[in-house]
This record gives sequence, C-alpha cells and structure tokens, in this order.
Amino acid sequence: MKKIKLGIIGVGAQGGAYAGFITGKGGFPGMPAPRQPEYVELGAICDTDPAKKAMCEEKYPEIPFFTDYKEMIASGKVDSIVTCVPHYLHHEMAIYAMEHGINVLGEKPAGVRAKDVRLMNECAAAHPEVTFGIMFNQRTNKLYQQIKALIASGELGEIRRTNWIINSWWRPDSYYQQSDWRATWGGEGGGVLVNQAPHQLDLWLWMCGLPSKVYAKIINGAHRDINVDNDVTVVVEYPNGATGSFVTCTHDPVGTDRLEIDLDGGKIVVEDSKKATVYRFKNNEAHLNANMSMMDLMKLTMGNSSGGDGLYTVETFENTDGWGFQHTTVMDNFAQNILEGTPLLAPGSEGINGVNLANAIHLSAWTGREVSFPVCEEEYNAELNKRIEEEGKFPVRA
Repeated sequence: MKKIKLGIIGVGAQGGAYAGFITGKGGFPGMPAPRQPEYVELGAICDTDPAKKAMCEEKYPEIPFFTDYKEMIASGKVDSIVTCVPHYLHHEMAIYAMEHGINVLGEKPAGVRAKDVRLMNECAAAHPEVTFGIMFNQRTNKLYQQIKALIASGELGEIRRTNWIINSWWRPDSYYQQSDWRATWGGEGGGVLVNQAPHQLDLWLWMCGLPSKVYAKIINGAHRDINVDNDVTVVVEYPNGATGSFVTCTHDPVGTDRLEIDLDGGKIVVEDSKKATVYRFKNNEAHLNANMSMMDLMKLTMGNSSGGDGLYTVETFENTDGWGFQHTTVMDNFAQNILEGTPLLAPGSEGINGVNLANAIHLSAWTGREVSFPVCEEEYNAELNKRIEEEGKFPVRA
C-alpha cells in the first residue's frame, strides 16, 4: 500500500500525539492510539527543544530528527508536513513548504491574522501541485456532516437564528503556565478564540454560512491570571437578516455544549456534539403564524398537548466516534487526496473563514462597535499590535 511520508514540526502535546498515532506507540501520556492511519507513515520529526530530541530518539530511534524544519524539508525524508507549532508560525512554515513542493496539513487555527492566512492561501493557489489541508478534525463528525447536508438541501428552508453555547473546556491557571507563549497576544494571538474554539467557529460557519456583521463582548483574563480572551459573547447577522450568537469561556468546570439552529420549516438541536434532534414542522412557521388560532395556541402553551400537537415530527441521530479517530481520519483523507485525488474533508483554504471571524470578534470587542465580515485586516493588525506592545513580551508584527 502506498503511503505518504509525513514530517511533524513541533513535538509538544499535539505533535507528540500525532507521532504516537502514526506509529501506534500511543498519543498523549496514558492515552493509547485509537488506530493508526492507513495511508500515513512517520517520515521525520522536527523540534528545536533538546529535551524533545532526547525523548524522540528514545521513543522513535528509527525516525530521523531535525532541529530545523527547512533542513527536514530539504532532506527528502518527507513529502508532507503537519505544523504543530505556535500559531504565528503556521503560515510561515506552510508557505515555505509549498514553495518547495511539500504538501501541507496545517494545524488549527490556520493562523492568527487573516492577513497571514490570505497570503498562505494565495501561495497554495499558486502551487496546485501540492495538497493543502487543515486539521479540522471535527468535520469528520457524522452528526455535523448530516446537519450540514440537511441545511444545504433546503428541506427546512432558510436559517432564521443560530445559537451555540460551548463552554465545555475548563482550563486552570496551570494550563496557561505550560509555555511562555501560551495565552499571550504576541505569542499565541489570543486565548479561547484561537486555541479552544476554532473547531466550533469552523463548524458554525461550515454549516450555517458566513455572517455579514459581528458584534462582541469579551472579558480578558476572566477569573484567570492571563491577559487574553477567555470569556466571549458574540452576536452576528447573516446576509439574509438572520441572527446568531456564540458564547464560550474556559472558566466553567461544568460546561455546556448546545447548538440550536432555527429554520423556516423546523429546528435542529445538538447536545454535547453527540446527539442531534431534528424537529420538522408539518407546515412551516409562516403558515402556523397565519393560521393558528388563539385556542390552538393555548393548547400548546398550557401544556395540554404532546409532540407539538401534531405540528412537527422528531428525528434523532448520534455520533459515536472519538477524539483520536477524528484526527487519524483527517490524516488518511489528506493522504488519499495526495495519492488518489480524493476530495478533502477540510481544504486548507477554508481555514481563513474562522480566522476572519475570530479577528472580527476581537476587533469588535476592542473598539466597542459592530464590524463587518470579513474583517478589515489593517485595522485588526493595528489594534493587535497595540496589545502586543503593551504586553512587552514579543515584537509587534508588520
């Protein structure tokens, strides 16, 4: 069986997990590999940390180790890379690799600034001979695939309103203290919006479409010793006039993951990214509005009816796959695109959508006004650099 030779750049938590998955030697400490990808082999590993070099030489003695990603790319040991490095480096490494004929599987987020991701996308477009994917592993979730297809089919009409509360990733201060770059404007580019939430931002846009306007309220360092966003409330407007909201934080130890999508002809509710309930109206809401009597309304609101009093049918479906299976599925799909031309589940070019939204959310909160989508790159960059300069840990970026 033909396989691609993947080089991992950065052997921290995520890169270490990928090395374990590909070799079958385990993912995170204490977490066994869910399965090895069928079409991927580990070609090389790269990291600048001497401790990581020693660890990899012990755990993967047969795998070449490099301290310079450019040397790894030039070595002939890999035909593809995955960028498990701080977010500001994603586009830089991806562009260099694509310009040297190497396929790229980018980690999320695609980058910190829409400006950088746009340059990466332009490079990919100029090099169609290489494959450019992104690790949006949650797009493999069959539940979300089914919802996307249902919305796109038009069966339930247009979207009227969307709401996603996603607070199910509690993080204590010890988490933020793992690395000097983490939870900083200059090192990571933000907090929950660039670290935990990119998957949900991508899914929200992937299923429900792109907004036209964004308004946000952010609390930086809410109940944590950090200076970046970890409590976010967003309101968006879609081109058709529909509205949406997105709420996330990292200080809720109980956590909530609930998505609701209201449409002309029904409603979709997802709990914990595992179970979806689809309500299909027998007549769309406009018909109900025009024809329902007050007596009918009282039956509904007084609790004298069940099952919506025959107004709708109910369907449920669930997703049963897990964290590691999703990642290896994306790896195999990426490899199959290279080897056989199989369509990508997560094209790298689509990573800019979530980055644009995160930038717009930050910019709205920083300026206290509603902003347009896509974001104004120059204004966002100027405001971000103000915060990097105030932080004083990293240089501002052009």
